[in-house]
Amino acid sequence: QVQLVESGGGLVQTGGSLRLSCAASGRAFSTYTMGWFRQAPGKEREFVATVSWSGINTYYADSVKGRFTISRDNAKNTVYLQMNSLKPEDTAVYYCAASKLFSHTISSQSDFGSWGQGTQVTVSS
Repeated sequence: QVQLVESGGGLVQTGGSLRLSCAASGRAFSTYTMGWFRQAPGKEREFVATVSWSGINTYYADSVKGRFTISRDNAKNTVYLQMNSLKPEDTAVYYCAASKLFSHTISSQSDFGSWGQGTQVTVSS
């Protein structure tokens, strides 16, 4: 198991940027596929992005493709989500998650066994 702690959320205006971080503790961080999900008020949690164990391969939801970038630094046990051109509809609690599955093209919550507590992102119009 890996323990995850997100940070970097906050309030930003439409068109602005934020970078979320997710620090992992525990064994073998570099062997996990890492992902970001989000949950807006009154809505179900949805997939945002994943990155492979190596950091080479990434996978995005259509709603964020071209605006968000997921990356990882295995030396620092950290995964990032760079969010640019933010829109009010990006407002949500963002969660970091870890999966033991090898594939990076996973997007179901059930594929991920470890979760962080979430960080709030609010985009004002």
